[in-house]
Amino acid sequence: MNAQELSQYLADAPPSVVRLEVEKHFDALTDKQKRYAHFISKASFAGNRIVLRQVSPESEPIYDFIIALHKSSGGDWKALAEKVGVDEAGLNAFLQYAAQFLGNSGNYKSFGDSKFIPRCDEKVFAALASTSPDAEKHYKATNGAIFSTDKPGLLHLGFTDEGHLTTYYPDSPDITKDEIDAVAKWMQKTGLLPENTRLRKTKDGVFELLIASAVTSIPSEGGDIGKDTEYKLTEGPLEGKTIKLVYGDYAAEMKAITEYTKKAAENAENETQQKMHTAYAKSFEEGSLEAFKDSQRYWIRDQGPMVECNIGFIETYRDPAGVRGEWEGFAAVVNQERTRAFGELVRSAPDLIPLLPWSKEFEKDKFLSPDFTSLEVLTFCGSGIPAGINIPNYDDIRQQEGFKNVSLGNVLSAKAPDEKIPFIADSDLEVYKKYRDAAFEVQVGLHELTGHGCGKLLQETSPGEYNFDHTNPPISPLTGKPVTTWYKPGQTWGSVFGGLAGAYEECRAELVAMHLSCEFQALKIFGFGDGTTDMDGEAGDVLYASYLSMARAGLISVEFWDPKSQKWGQPHCQARFAILKSFLEAEDDFCKLEYKNEDLSDLTIKLDRSKILTAGRKAVGDFLQKIHIYKSTADVENGTKFFTDMSSVGLDYWGTKVRDVVLKNKQPRKVFVQANTYLDEATGKVTLKHYDATPEGIIQSWAERE
Repeated sequence: MNAQELSQYLADAPPSVVRLEVEKHFDALTDKQKRYAHFISKASFAGNRIVLRQVSPESEPIYDFIIALHKSSGGDWKALAEKVGVDEAGLNAFLQYAAQFLGNSGNYKSFGDSKFIPRCDEKVFAALASTSPDAEKHYKATNGAIFSTDKPGLLHLGFTDEGHLTTYYPDSPDITKDEIDAVAKWMQKTGLLPENTRLRKTKDGVFELLIASAVTSIPSEGGDIGKDTEYKLTEGPLEGKTIKLVYGDYAAEMKAITEYTKKAAENAENETQQKMHTAYAKSFEEGSLEAFKDSQRYWIRDQGPMVECNIGFIETYRDPAGVRGEWEGFAAVVNQERTRAFGELVRSAPDLIPLLPWSKEFEKDKFLSPDFTSLEVLTFCGSGIPAGINIPNYDDIRQQEGFKNVSLGNVLSAKAPDEKIPFIADSDLEVYKKYRDAAFEVQVGLHELTGHGCGKLLQETSPGEYNFDHTNPPISPLTGKPVTTWYKPGQTWGSVFGGLAGAYEECRAELVAMHLSCEFQALKIFGFGDGTTDMDGEAGDVLYASYLSMARAGLISVEFWDPKSQKWGQPHCQARFAILKSFLEAEDDFCKLEYKNEDLSDLTIKLDRSKILTAGRKAVGDFLQKIHIYKSTADVENGTKFFTDMSSVGLDYWGTKVRDVVLKNKQPRKVFVQANTYLDEATGKVTLKHYDATPEGIIQSWAERE
């Protein structure tokens, strides 16, 4: 790999380390609420090693190496470096790498799934390792993988049979996509959910489904599909093969998580919270995803809590097959002032959703009003912290029982000093800087609530039972004819659209937000304007900043497209790039990329503010209508082709010229320093400890969490 190619895999120097500010909100809680938040935090962080093992084989020993070095240095990194002759530049490279590693819970970027490597020689790490036998042991256990770049395919997460790295299919170097797919179909047929599993293919060809649980054998009353643990396949490509259920994946971690979850139940505010944590505990102890679904049902009903949480194997972005969940958990305090604005958005949703470009047949019969809260994050364990969340991800619960939205306020507002903003024209910088946070909050709110919350899946819910009139199917606005496809019994949105589902759904939700942000009554809910259309007022500024932000997000997304495999490494980026393309293809020169220099070094986005409500909204509406109808009707063939075309990059212009200038202007992604909570057993009081927004601060926070 040449130096230029290698440069894009180097750790950020310096990384953008920012503190999650939460003290003011945490201090306002009662002692019992603080204990409740403390035990949820402990349960969340008890799963950190699960996240590390889900990223790469070397992530856990790298983590242990960093923690061991902190221990041997006593926090005096300078003295440690001097002891073994490591200079200031070498020490800084280690600290910067360690901060980025801890911020991503692994050595692959949580946003982009590409590996990052230190900006120094291996000798620096080896010298630091020599300061402690413990550190040396963990450093050796990484097997040189911290610095290895000899196999370019392994610099990205993905299927092993495409040359990439994944730990969702451990010790299975020859497992194929087709085999993974065949096991997925069997699971779908038997009703065994995949989120808390990994899949291993043994040397003798047995497929072991590893189930995350504290217990190491099947629970006495059986698992989610009965008391058997071995199944012989009688049909399909794996006919004659055996699938074996193996309990106790991550057993030590799941045991600790279960205990902390039970403690959270003891400190719950109400019966609903208590039942939720009891269901969590059963799920984590026994490996039951049916119990986990029950926890989510109680979670939806726990409306308006002061301390909000969710915990488990949630998002499926990093599994190349798009079905297995990464561990995450969070505890957060409700910001009541901001939540009031979101409450108004929830109340307005039934008026906003009919403005979307499809008829009522493609929309839920009744909008299930969710809880929508603005949260200040106390704890978030996972590979990265999002700005907003809409869960649960189970279609049957979302469609029939509801969901919840949260906007993470202190994540949205966290700012790195001296942040540069490339690709925005000088004439737009003032309005962009002033309103980008407001625009982002509007975008997150509409994306999570109305985006992920809208839409009906046309289903044959069980044999012969339908959630629509199948004798007189709805007319597709795309063809003008009755629809001919829908979801069959047992099929879900994720199982039908597979690995593309994440990017596709993120794109649909982003487009809903772009479409509805053109409604000035929606902007008024967030405190901008009086609800009348006025492109020249403050609401118009927010709308303009929103469209500019989306165009810029789409442009810088090409960083996360890999020219070697010609594949996307991040679902949100694939989605935003497709939206930028729809802007550029819009009528009337709505959006252009302008440059005079051959190398595109002066590239800026030119977006015509006066055409947002005409050409811009039409482009967004046309795109949205297509991907919504394809999703709604399980039209995987047309949906996949259309979305793949819209998000295709190609090596010539986008994949080389534009990508090169994007990489040259790359800004480091934020990594967050989180506080720790401490319980005084004697008094029952919980205290909060903050850390400096520095690489040393983030290392200390994790070391003290251990």
